[in-house]
Amino acid sequence: MTQPVDAPYRRGLPWVGQTLRYVRDPLAMMRDQHDRYGPVSEMDFIGDRWTVLLGPDACEAAFRNADKAFASGPGWGRLVGPFFDRGLMLLDFEEHHRHRRIMQAAFTRDHLAGYTAALQEPVRRTIAAWEPGPDVQVYPALKSLTLDVATEVFMGGVEPTDPGELDRVNAAFIDCVQAATALVRLDVPFTRWGRALRGRRLLEDFFARHLPGRRDGDGTDLFSVLCRLRDEDGSTFSDDDVVNHMIFLLMAAHDTSTITSSTMVQLLGQHPEWQERCRAEAMALPEHPTLDDLDTLVDIPLVMKEALRLVPPVPVVARRTVKETEVLGRRIPADRLVVVMMHLSHHLPELWPDPERFDPERFAEHRREDKAHRHAWDPFGGGVHKCLGLFFAGAEVSSILVHLLRHHRWSVEPDYRAPLSYLSLPFPKDGQPVHLSPLPQGATWHARTS
Repeated sequence: MTQPVDAPYRRGLPWVGQTLRYVRDPLAMMRDQHDRYGPVSEMDFIGDRWTVLLGPDACEAAFRNADKAFASGPGWGRLVGPFFDRGLMLLDFEEHHRHRRIMQAAFTRDHLAGYTAALQEPVRRTIAAWEPGPDVQVYPALKSLTLDVATEVFMGGVEPTDPGELDRVNAAFIDCVQAATALVRLDVPFTRWGRALRGRRLLEDFFARHLPGRRDGDGTDLFSVLCRLRDEDGSTFSDDDVVNHMIFLLMAAHDTSTITSSTMVQLLGQHPEWQERCRAEAMALPEHPTLDDLDTLVDIPLVMKEALRLVPPVPVVARRTVKETEVLGRRIPADRLVVVMMHLSHHLPELWPDPERFDPERFAEHRREDKAHRHAWDPFGGGVHKCLGLFFAGAEVSSILVHLLRHHRWSVEPDYRAPLSYLSLPFPKDGQPVHLSPLPQGATWHARTS
């Protein structure tokens, strides 16, 4: 039996390592790391030594986790642990299984149908009110919309204590996420880490203040459902569990949906033929589409999958080994931080012909390039930690695009490339400008009834 060998180690600047290269251009960094050192290697990042897994085979080993060597909580904990502590993503093994089993009851088909119905009017009303113009910054508009949707669907339209409270909640989420790549990881004023710690406290206070009313009520929003969930053994969530899960779920729901929606807006603005294909689908739906209605869509989901391939909202996931293990003949010691870089797999030419080209029909049934490897396309992660809310996310993003297509037409310069910031989850630093025009009055109804 061949003994595993140690992975090659890429040295860099003390403490900083490859941090700045990742923040500047993560895909270029991943390609270079893979080309130089192979699918399993080591590097320094934000002050620690990490094992890097690149390519679908290495990612599969971590997600399958056959010998239960990879733990999610202490991996993510190094990046965002103080801010999303004990959210589902930061739990492991039996505890994770128990919490996920309870939480799955909040994402049944019936609940998803209710959440989808609840988001239609807020999305329609907000998008219909967007002001047209030649330089509309669509990313902040979408971020505000998805926070409003999360507040409506996840919290039942909670009433803020003052006009600026929801803005502070949104800022707190941003601060918590952006602390992931902070080099100074101390509670020091004017640092990302310090702002994130204060943001976490604000979020805890916000949810704790509203929790008693949700415990005693009969609401159908996610917050209320989590408060009342009980599995077949009678297990339920404590108040602290509910607060921890809500902080994580709202971050995951409104941040990742914003990124996916904004990427789709850019791509459809640069490919008007696909915009018109998707508009025809949107026009065929009723004013407030149901989950069943959204399931009939074909072209919009193809565009969504291609957007997730090109710009995955979560390009990497973190793990830590709880014991020594082996991946593709390389030894990974116990207590080693591990980064699973799925983003590279989405751009490998051996999996995706002409991988930088926008081509939604890659995912059409007659091609299915995503079937080239089980882990060729991993925008929602994999294994037992695969995103629990992926079907709600699909319904939310589809709904946003349906209403946008029915109220507006837009264009983006063909050579525009969003200047993405990777201080946390990717977002366009310029707000992603588009030329937004209203559709003629009555166009929606005429197209739908003709």
